[in-house]
Amino acid sequence: MLIIRGFSLSGGDLNDRLLIPEPGRINEWYRQLKTYSFRIFLRDVIKHQDFFRPEDVARFTSLEVAEKYIRYLETAGLIQHEDDGYFLTDRPVKSFGKTLEWYIAQIFEREFALETLWGKRFKGQFCGGDFDVLSRIENLILYTEVKSSPPKGVYDSEISSYMDRFSDLSPDLSIFFLDTELRMKDKIVPMFEKELKRRYRKTPPVVRMEKELFHINNRIFLVNAKGGIANNLSRVFTWYFRNRNPLTENERTLT
Repeated sequence: MLIIRGFSLSGGDLNDRLLIPEPGRINEWYRQLKTYSFRIFLRDVIKHQDFFRPEDVARFTSLEVAEKYIRYLETAGLIQHEDDGYFLTDRPVKSFGKTLEWYIAQIFEREFALETLWGKRFKGQFCGGDFDVLSRIENLILYTEVKSSPPKGVYDSEISSYMDRFSDLSPDLSIFFLDTELRMKDKIVPMFEKELKRRYRKTPPVVRMEKELFHINNRIFLVNAKGGIANNLSRVFTWYFRNRNPLTENERTLT
C-alpha cells in the first residue's frame, strides 16, 4: 500500500530510548498507560530522570498517588532508589514522545487488530520528519500524528509540517492526536483553521463531531485523551465509516 504511493522504508528515528519495562511486564505496562495521570506523571519522571523525589513528580496528582506510581516503577525495574530519591535506570530518555507513539501503536494492534508501523521514515518523501504511526485499516491507510505536549506546547510550524506529510502520503484518513484532557477548541482548532486558510482557496471547515473531537472533511480527525484514548479512536472510526462516500439518489434506489 505504501509502495504504490511511491514510498519505500528507509528506517526510523528510534535512537531515543523508550520508557518501557522488560518483555514479561509489557501487558501490565500497557494497562498502566491507559491512565492519564500516570502518563502525565511519567513526563515529570523523564524531566527529573537523573534524580527526583516524590514531591518533584506530584505536580498533577496527589503525593500519595505519585508514591504508588514510584513503587510500581521500582518494581518494574525502570527506576532505582538512591539516598532519599530515585533515578531512571536506563537513561537518558529524551522525551515521552516515542514511548507514547509505541503506546498508540499498541492500542491500534491490541484493540482494533490493525497492522501498524511506527516511527518510520521512507524513501520517496518530499517533506521531512517521520510518520509517527501508520496503520492498515481494512484496505485503507491511516496516518496518526502523536503529540505528547499540552496545547500550549504545540506550534504553528508543527501543524504545517503535519499537513505537509499528510499531503505527501495522501492517506485515506488521518488522526492528529494530542495527549491532553484540555479543550481542543481553544488553541488547536484555531491553529488548524489558520493553516487550512493558508493552504486552500476554498477553506474546509473544522467541524465538531462531539465534545472535543473534530473532523475536517471526514478525513482528518483532531482527537484528545478526554474520555479514554481507545474510546475516542473507536468513535472516530465509527464516524468515518458511517459518513464516508454517501450514496447518490440513484444509488439509493438500488438498495
